[in-house]
Amino acid sequence: MSMILAGDVGGTKTNLGLFEREEDGGLRRVRSDKFHSPDFPGLPAVIHEFLGAGTVREEIEAACFGIPGPVIENRASTPNLAWVVDGAGIAADLRVERLTLINDLVATAEGIQLLKAEEVAVLQEGRPEPAGNRALIAAGTGLGMALLPRVGDRWVPVPSEGGHADYPPRTEEEIDLLRYLREHFGRVSTERVLSGPGLFNLYNFLRDVRKVPENPRVREALGRGEDPAKVIGEAAMASGPQGCGLCSRALDMLVVAYGALAGNLALLGTATGGLYLGGGIAPKILPRLVSGSFLQAFIAKGRFVPYLEKIPVRVILNDQAALLGAARHASLL
Repeated sequence: MSMILAGDVGGTKTNLGLFEREEDGGLRRVRSDKFHSPDFPGLPAVIHEFLGAGTVREEIEAACFGIPGPVIENRASTPNLAWVVDGAGIAADLRVERLTLINDLVATAEGIQLLKAEEVAVLQEGRPEPAGNRALIAAGTGLGMALLPRVGDRWVPVPSEGGHADYPPRTEEEIDLLRYLREHFGRVSTERVLSGPGLFNLYNFLRDVRKVPENPRVREALGRGEDPAKVIGEAAMASGPQGCGLCSRALDMLVVAYGALAGNLALLGTATGGLYLGGGIAPKILPRLVSGSFLQAFIAKGRFVPYLEKIPVRVILNDQAALLGAARHASLL
């Protein structure tokens, strides 16, 4: 049985899938699985775990993996995971002639056109230009960006490491935040603010500088070593006694930063065809994204407010988009 192997590698989880070509040129998913990335020494170990779980030993005709960070000569070192991924080595190990690594945001971008209407949430309807460029920003364990210029009859994903560009504060509070983060990290990238670890940085800033009191339950959970982004995010979204004022304020700061940076990317990429939010954070905080502060920050660009008001803004709800995009890319190798 000839298959296409695809993967979406992340600092927290790795999704792998096997796909079969259909007569109409499409792809049918045969099986897929999700793995906790830090539990493995590298991608080859995850692949063998996945393939070994199958009842049939499939013959792989092509493979593609979306990898966080820059991919150079089919090799990548993941910034938020201690892996070095060598495409040539994996190809030799699997005995696959056609195997390529692509940036994870390129994989997500490839998957956008495969999404169904119910797999995206509209934050701003806008008035898209049919032949306009698109852009993608995705906050999760890290922060990724990609440009999708329109070339001929398709959008061509262009990888970016914009998540590691300098953090651009806009308000007095954000300037104070920059000072605080500089004391801890030296240079401050946008990822230090807009990501899962960034949410924890915002929490610490509000606690240490603004003296916002901690919720004892949240403090205890963090003290036990639980995932800070998960603890703070869930407490921020909760209501009543399960809620946390400090967590809520930290999430509010993240949402505004998300909107402002998304607006910057839309301008950089002249994304008149649409701006998409990927990654694991956006679907989990969707009620906050639709509450207004995200779009206010998105369009707050002075003379370019009318320009940004016309750009459609959508959240990708399907967490398999990058896996589907990697499979599509492999099918074209």
